[in-house]
Amino acid sequence: MCLLVALLFVATALILPFNAGEAFTRQQIIYPVYLVSVSFLFYGWFWTHGGQTLGMRAWKLKVLTIDGKPLSWLQALSRFAAAFLSWAVLGVGFLWIAFDKDRRGWHDHLSKTAVFFADR
Repeated sequence: MCLLVALLFVATALILPFNAGEAFTRQQIIYPVYLVSVSFLFYGWFWTHGGQTLGMRAWKLKVLTIDGKPLSWLQALSRFAAAFLSWAVLGVGFLWIAFDKDRRGWHDHLSKTAVFFADR
């Protein structure tokens, strides 16, 4: 998460000159869309290239398809979008993991992915 925040700071610094060095306003919808896109590229890259972000590597976790294959970019997009849905309902999609027999959240079910231990 800290790595993503640092990346978002750099991403903001890169486009700030295109806004005359001024802060972005609520009317400029392109800025949050840009940050969400950068966030997706961050997670999507790690999920499609080894299945692990830096934090997941520390915890020895890996995101794969249900049958243990690496994610495609479309599955990464599906997982990323579904994670927004999981958070949008006050995190219930993530709390679902505690009650699911396979320990999968809504984003896992919707994207047909799962989190495995990295030794797999």
